[in-house]
Amino acid sequence: MTSVKKTEQTLQEWKEQTERFMLEHVQSLTTPSSLQKAMLYSLQAGGKRIRPLLLLATVKALGKQIEQSIPVAAALEMIHTYSLIHDDLPSMDDDDLRRGKPTNHKVFGEATAILAGDALLTQGFSLVAQAEVTDAQKVQLISAFSDAAGAQGMVAGQIEDMEAEKRTVLVDELQAIHRKKTGRLLTYAVEAGCILAEAEITQKEALVLFSHHLGLAFQIQDDILDVEGNARTLGKNIGSDMVNEKSTYPGLLGLEGAKAHLHEEVVAALRALEEAKVKSNELMYLAQLIQNRQN
Repeated sequence: MTSVKKTEQTLQEWKEQTERFMLEHVQSLTTPSSLQKAMLYSLQAGGKRIRPLLLLATVKALGKQIEQSIPVAAALEMIHTYSLIHDDLPSMDDDDLRRGKPTNHKVFGEATAILAGDALLTQGFSLVAQAEVTDAQKVQLISAFSDAAGAQGMVAGQIEDMEAEKRTVLVDELQAIHRKKTGRLLTYAVEAGCILAEAEITQKEALVLFSHHLGLAFQIQDDILDVEGNARTLGKNIGSDMVNEKSTYPGLLGLEGAKAHLHEEVVAALRALEEAKVKSNELMYLAQLIQNRQN
């Protein structure tokens, strides 16, 4: 088996483990069936599961086993899924499709979709609290998680992104928005992996820098795909950024300029990975996957 095939197999196994854990957890909850169905609907919609895979790959890169980290990886994906449900609402991005399927509110109605998102958010923190790690690690994980997902992180980036609509922003401001909106949960994946694996400070700093560059690369590729992606492959309508008059990397730098910037961020991410002095086929593969993804 080639090194790439082995890496792909490992990531697929981690993905399946994480998905199985999420679904079994939600199915075990004593909650109204309508809410449970809405939660499961979005969790089962698919996706590459980049965030939990980054977390698990970081743990492995630092020489630890990944089994005790699965609940935290699942929690991260549940909170990411909540954010997608809320993003798609008519009051936000007003999207009808997500990963080729009708969005949650199109199937279950706006009120249930909002509550399904709320439930996934809070259950995510519950999973971290129940993880079989030390109390000190739990405190660090929950504190970093709330910073990444909340009013100083993803939610802040969301509102800044909304407020930037219908006006042109400079590249530096756009990057600052995206470091919060998209980058913070990707960075948390790596931070959490470092906490779980008890990384040395210099390694953690280098790996967090890796995640910062990766987060920007992810958003740049997202903007590029909104211009030239295939709607069937993406599983959602393209051109929504233009409709919503959002500032994007292709809009500010041109399509070729955005692609060049994407390449620069991935190169910088891989350089930071070298500085961390870890050998990880999985982290390198995920960086290339983000650069080359088609959906």
